[in-house]
Amino acid sequence: MPIAGDPKTTSRLALQLTRPLVLVGLMGAGKTSVGRRLAEFLGVAFCDSDAEIEAASGMEVREIFERFGEPYFRAGERRVIARLLEGKPGVVATGGGAFLSPEIRQNVAEKGVSVWLDADLDTLWARVKDKPSRPLLQRPDAKAELARLKEGRAPVYAQADIRVMSEADGTHDAMVRRILEAVVAHDRARPEETATLRRIARDA
Repeated sequence: MPIAGDPKTTSRLALQLTRPLVLVGLMGAGKTSVGRRLAEFLGVAFCDSDAEIEAASGMEVREIFERFGEPYFRAGERRVIARLLEGKPGVVATGGGAFLSPEIRQNVAEKGVSVWLDADLDTLWARVKDKPSRPLLQRPDAKAELARLKEGRAPVYAQADIRVMSEADGTHDAMVRRILEAVVAHDRARPEETATLRRIARDA
């Protein structure tokens, strides 16, 4: 099933999402920005698990880490992602550490399709170095810590259904196209009735 046109064009055919697309990967990979554009193109809801946690708690992620610790945050994260997977199929952007949870990985495998947005270290660093909201990078050797996280988490992220590289000079629309093409390729290996994306006719 080829992807016709690009996210800026209209067509009599639309892509219907049948299960959640769950974006995983390190901070700076573009999960939120690309995920929002992807959801817009598909005409589905977009949810960011960190934003959902902040809305529910009334605190920023960094403050939750500081006041209650990472285990407390991860427990809330598991509950929030489980709830997001139960709703109407949409695009879900997860926090960088979410996919490390075996419970979350299992839940995503059963109810959605996981997409690893990967990027090289320099690209990630350029995107996050000036953002004080990243609690795991509040240290003098922040880039070295990011490199350590990238190396340590890569084998877990690699368990995702799909991997798409995020390039430093790539546009959001280009990333949306690459993700959709990767999902279509993933669908080819599955029975048609379980396809993640289906073509439907748009209203004229």
